Amino acid sequence: MEAGEKEKITIETTVRAPVEVVWKYWTEPQHITQWSFASDDWHAPNAENDLRAGGSFLTRMEAKDGSFGFDFTGVYDDVRQHEYIEYTMTDGRKVDITFTDSEGGTKIVETFEAEDTNSMELQKTGWQSILDNFKTYSETIPEK
Repeated sequence: MEAGEKEKITIETTVRAPVEVVWKYWTEPQHITQWSFASDDWHAPNAENDLRAGGSFLTRMEAKDGSFGFDFTGVYDDVRQHEYIEYTMTDGRKVDITFTDSEGGTKIVETFEAEDTNSMELQKTGWQSILDNFKTYSETIPEK
């Protein structure tokens, strides 16, 4: 790793749904609010998404008891429908996500630059929990 380069963490899952459905659930605000949180005591009451290079996104994440909340925000660098999303979070860290047709579904691989506050394991576990929520939501909700 070169000086100034951030360590990267990769998480992945395979969703038993076609890529068109997976993409829709990943990118449309009415779906984002249903899965974009790491545990059952959190929720995402609001999401906005301008899905295009140069477009921005915002997902409000809050503890259900009102004790804490934050806006997860950034700007898209590259968007290739049903294939790839790359964005830069407000803190400057990069994220890229690939969506690939896989046996029986869609494989999602998400790589993000780690931050310095929380341990690598905690970051990986938190992001994986959100991805697992997405998988559960996508596989159990009839297409809307």
